[in-house]
Amino acid sequence: MFELLVNRRDLRDVRIAEVAQATLPEGAMRLRLGPFSLTANNITYAAMGEGPLGYWDFFPAPQGWGKPPCWGFATVVESNAKGVEAGERFYGYYPIAETLDVVPVRTSSRGFFDGAEHRAAKAAVYNYYMNVATDPAYDAAFEPEQTLFRPLYATGWWAADFVRQGSPKAVVVSSASAKTALATAYQLRRLGGAELIALTSPRNAAYVRDCGLYDQTLTYDEVDSLQTEAPVTYVDFLGRDEVIAAAHRALEPSLTRSVLIGATDWGDKEGGIQPPKIAPVGPMPEFFFVPDYAAGRLKASPELGVRMQADMRAFYATSHAFVTPRTLVGREAILDSWARLAAGSAPPREGLVHEFA
Repeated sequence: MFELLVNRRDLRDVRIAEVAQATLPEGAMRLRLGPFSLTANNITYAAMGEGPLGYWDFFPAPQGWGKPPCWGFATVVESNAKGVEAGERFYGYYPIAETLDVVPVRTSSRGFFDGAEHRAAKAAVYNYYMNVATDPAYDAAFEPEQTLFRPLYATGWWAADFVRQGSPKAVVVSSASAKTALATAYQLRRLGGAELIALTSPRNAAYVRDCGLYDQTLTYDEVDSLQTEAPVTYVDFLGRDEVIAAAHRALEPSLTRSVLIGATDWGDKEGGIQPPKIAPVGPMPEFFFVPDYAAGRLKASPELGVRMQADMRAFYATSHAFVTPRTLVGREAILDSWARLAAGSAPPREGLVHEFA
């Protein structure tokens, strides 16, 4: 069995390791991964592997190495667990590895939770595996699109809901070409009522303009020229302190909220998403963690879950306007995709979808 290992101290240092599979114990089952996607979000997971969110903790690895997680589909190839049969397929959170052994608990026709002890303290959304036969958000015609956008679209949908709570007249989005940023902008545009301003690198500026989601596109060296009507919300997917500080200076005093969601520039600070080292002028940036926020909103308004799933299913086909899925096969392709994502050189229009064989 092959798995991807990442050096915890240097995310560019990766290797494919061959691991012998143990005998499957009673009550466990084995899933074979594929398809799954690789995006900048996977690099963010690795950058935040240690610390409060502890993404390395989901799938233990040898000392000094980490197993980066991904979202995708997997098929049961062996089952010693009641209620789950070989051949069933599940969408969920997996290591980038050919197979994953799980201990299904709270099993139903909809899916199961992995009852592994080391995952018990993690947010439920990461431990739940959904059976594609009954999953209301699944569409067999769009599996590649789901691996690329399903978790990111959900984050963007809830982020847009969160941003709208402040009734902004304008929303400024950094790393505007990132898939979660695109999903956020897409939903904000659907909701209406706010001007959307993109911040991006010169390399991606043409793509961001052409995607048609933003009213205005500026490169990072143009941040000082930001001008818009109050109140303004700044949404940061980049994680670069100097850009956060510059955006706050340019938008002050119109800036009323500042939100930290991503860290596409993971090399700017060790540890991924975190408050700026020096507090910028204006409101203190707040961290948006979608599992906590969505749980609170769903408790108060359960109908939002159905609405989000319907919007997500509609988005699968729409996503082709922004990203073209490209299916890649084999271990070397995984290493190449990781290298390009870690270096920030993967074109935003290209959706990297993978199969082991």
